[in-house]
Amino acid sequence: MKSTMSEFDERSLVARIGELEQQVKSLQQQLLQAQKMSSVGVLASSITHEFNNILMTVINYAKMGVRHKDVAQRDKAFDKILAAGHRASKITTGMLSYARQQGDRRETMNLVALVEDVLVLVEKDLQRFRVRLTTQFDEQVFAAVNSGQVQQVLLNLVINARQAMEQGGNLVIAVRANRESGQAEISIRDSGCGIAPDKLRRIFEPFFTTKTADEQGQGGTGLGLSLAREVMESHGGRIRVESAVGAGTTFTLKFPLVAAPVAAGSLHARREVG
Repeated sequence: MKSTMSEFDERSLVARIGELEQQVKSLQQQLLQAQKMSSVGVLASSITHEFNNILMTVINYAKMGVRHKDVAQRDKAFDKILAAGHRASKITTGMLSYARQQGDRRETMNLVALVEDVLVLVEKDLQRFRVRLTTQFDEQVFAAVNSGQVQQVLLNLVINARQAMEQGGNLVIAVRANRESGQAEISIRDSGCGIAPDKLRRIFEPFFTTKTADEQGQGGTGLGLSLAREVMESHGGRIRVESAVGAGTTFTLKFPLVAAPVAAGSLHARREVG
């Protein structure tokens, strides 16, 4: 005799599956947030050092302003203090925005502005480890993204690139619009050690890593790239990698290109830091 599932049992099974799906989604969000905090930990030392420099600037120019009676000297001191305050505000705003949980909300964004927000957080870290940064930005490169998730992917890729250049090197970050393919692209290219072919095939697997944790216990979890792939796929995009041992690695994020919002201004930049 064949057994049949009662309508009650079927409803219970469907309800249980729904509960498990919600639990999986919740755990994925927790994992993303944990990975985000891990990235913040990698940058903590450099950001603390940067804030110390900002405070020293404020203190020294405040002393100068108190000491000098000349109006021009006082104006110079106030200008330096104001600039330092703006720098500190920009860093804290960027860090708080990055650390904040944003759910799945997406909006049309200029990818150049999104990348520049990440560079505010990593600029001093790259300088500290003798990494020369060059950016190459096209105009009007827009995509519908969850800014927090994409910034998390970018920050992880930049940290990976820096860690691959132990003796310093060159990092090139480009944002371009490939209008023929209808894609918005962000590429991160380093001049580091590269990845062996047998490892390159597996780098997007969960918990697979090509590196060990550093002296601060950062890195080596094998979660960053697998989460990056999930984020890109959820955006209808792709993540691609090219690498050669001793010649560096390039990661490219590809999003569906969208039209610029009404009244969006053009943004073009090319700069070098280091």
